[in-house]
Amino acid sequence: MKLILVESPTKSKTLSKFLGDDYKILSTKGHIRDLPEKKLGVDTENDFKPEYVIPSRQKKTIKSLKKESQAADKIILSTDPDREGEAISWHLKEALNLKNYERVSFHEITKDAILKALKNPKKIDENLVNAQQARRVLDRLVGYKLSPLLWKKIYRDFSLSAGRVQSVALRLVAEREKEIRDFVPETYFLIYAHLENKGEFRSKLIKIDGEKISKPGITEEEIFEKIKDDLEEADYEVAEVRKSEKKRSPYPPYTTSALQQDASIRLNYSSKYTMRLAQSLYEKGLITYHRTDSFNLSKSSKAAAKEIIMNKWGEKYYKSRNFKSKGRTQEAHEAIRPTNPKNGSPKGKKQEKKLYDLIRRRFLASQMTPAIIERKKIDVKSGKCLLRASGQKILFDGFMKVYPIKMKEQSLPEVSEGDGLKLKELETQEKETTPPARYSEASLIKELEKNDIGRPSTYAPTLATIQSRNYVEKIKKKLHATDIGIVVSNLLVNHFPDIVDIDFTAKMEKQLDEVAEGKEDWQKMIKEFYEPFIKRVKEKEESLEKQNILKETDEDCPECKKGKLVIKLGRNGKFKACSNFPDCEHTEPMEEEKEKTEKMMKEFGPKTCSECGSKMELKQGRYGIFWGCSNYPECKNTERLEKDTNVKCPKCDEGTLIKKVNRKGKIFWGCSSYPKCKFGTNYEPTGERCPECDSIVVKKKGKEVCLDKKCNYEK
Repeated sequence: MKLILVESPTKSKTLSKFLGDDYKILSTKGHIRDLPEKKLGVDTENDFKPEYVIPSRQKKTIKSLKKESQAADKIILSTDPDREGEAISWHLKEALNLKNYERVSFHEITKDAILKALKNPKKIDENLVNAQQARRVLDRLVGYKLSPLLWKKIYRDFSLSAGRVQSVALRLVAEREKEIRDFVPETYFLIYAHLENKGEFRSKLIKIDGEKISKPGITEEEIFEKIKDDLEEADYEVAEVRKSEKKRSPYPPYTTSALQQDASIRLNYSSKYTMRLAQSLYEKGLITYHRTDSFNLSKSSKAAAKEIIMNKWGEKYYKSRNFKSKGRTQEAHEAIRPTNPKNGSPKGKKQEKKLYDLIRRRFLASQMTPAIIERKKIDVKSGKCLLRASGQKILFDGFMKVYPIKMKEQSLPEVSEGDGLKLKELETQEKETTPPARYSEASLIKELEKNDIGRPSTYAPTLATIQSRNYVEKIKKKLHATDIGIVVSNLLVNHFPDIVDIDFTAKMEKQLDEVAEGKEDWQKMIKEFYEPFIKRVKEKEESLEKQNILKETDEDCPECKKGKLVIKLGRNGKFKACSNFPDCEHTEPMEEEKEKTEKMMKEFGPKTCSECGSKMELKQGRYGIFWGCSNYPECKNTERLEKDTNVKCPKCDEGTLIKKVNRKGKIFWGCSSYPKCKFGTNYEPTGERCPECDSIVVKKKGKEVCLDKKCNYEK
């Protein structure tokens, strides 16, 4: 019996479809060894030797795998085809003490690819393992040595952390936030003339006396008023008409970063969710490996694309092409594409189908002819002013037949040089300059990739980390740096510039690539980084003062009357404190916190302490708002902020719905039988039952509707 070890149960199930009874396929259920959770786990005095342990959740798995491997005739390690997968195979070899094994890898889970890999086994690539070890050790050293400094110098909260790539990503978002906050808008004016001859069109003022108007427009109101008056009285004449045809070439097939960017823009998927769906599609054998920065396509996949395009749209839509990858490429050797492009829509959940369709369309489009766009410009002369109208239309859709691109078509009338034009309307606009746009997940990934920060496997975890740490929050698809994110970023920029320096981090990524290629010694690389880094950490532990002051105010301290109030950042958010601390320990909540407390008091209060009879007060804790006794510290009673509505739970019909507040201060209704029943809703129940389906009626967007989505009851 031959034993094949893979990472996931889904991958195991897919492989079993292609292999016979001679093979037994088992899943490791992820990583089976890692650095310990509660200590550094790296011997900095002994060539940075890592200490690997088996997580408690994997001990049962390892025991089972040892038993199976001892009974097998051959052990085949078939983890993913990248550094992470190579490292998992190496950890399996070490943990199971394998002496006789084979390593196989494939970039697509198809019968041909699997059989070919099994015929060409190899040994574990130690260079790839070392590159993964180096990244893991580097990230552990930065995290475990720098994070305690954040706890000490900002405030003690174990959720605060620093990391190599995440800190650079945070810096980009925080600096953009500062640009937006410091931005001073400037007023400018635009002028458009609506003209007519064989049809109406709109032209924009672009030159005055032969001088091009600089962006964004006319900034002096006097000049604007004079030009406007002149244009209202002037004659208009066609100065020049230009037509041109431009070819718009298709995009290359997806790399990891391009897929994450496009899925964010077109499907509104987060990078983390996109990668989860892509992982599932890969493990089901539907797409090639999804962590790649290569544009390569196999000959067989290009032949399949040709057949589909020729049969469905004809020869004029087909053009074979290769795309050159930019810079260093690593990880998988092909772009992301369908394993069988003839499969139109796979089985599975709707989100997976949408992502698969996007991948398939992009792949087919990459082997199609360019779109042909006709562009037309009409220059209009009016006194000393020159105006321009621009139009475009699609003459041939080419690849856009499969992969549509938003493009506004604008037709212009057929006029000739010297034709007179009639002014229908003079349109003026007064505008203000706008600050630079906040990053979205897509644009931040693009910026990281442009600066060579991170690699295909790191983009999604990096973005997930800065959001889970509450350094960055996503509001309407845009990434906003939080107060704590800005404080952490400022501390790192001012005191650990190398950690958040873009060029320095990019250089380290290149060094990791060189380790993977066997050109760099990983311990030497880490030593060169660690020695100056740890020296600086120790210096800052002694010299750095507390960094939690956000802003000084003009308000006098009501307690000591000597100091001014400053806005500080604590575990539970912003608060006001006396600048004479520690001589004066006065603190008070921010105005917005006072308003939130008053609102919650109306919703849930007042309340009396069940232990001493004193008045209960609303307090903000690490896990949200709660009731605390006003007689603290004599009475330390605390109670949850909740209120029973006496409405029967529609799911279990045993508990009742309890009005609660989550840690972000948002009200919701959950079952009193939690965790046995996990029903919850953000809509307020009216107390009535639906007459059609007996579910509950809730208030939603000013209406009373049934909570059951399948029921159309509305009152």
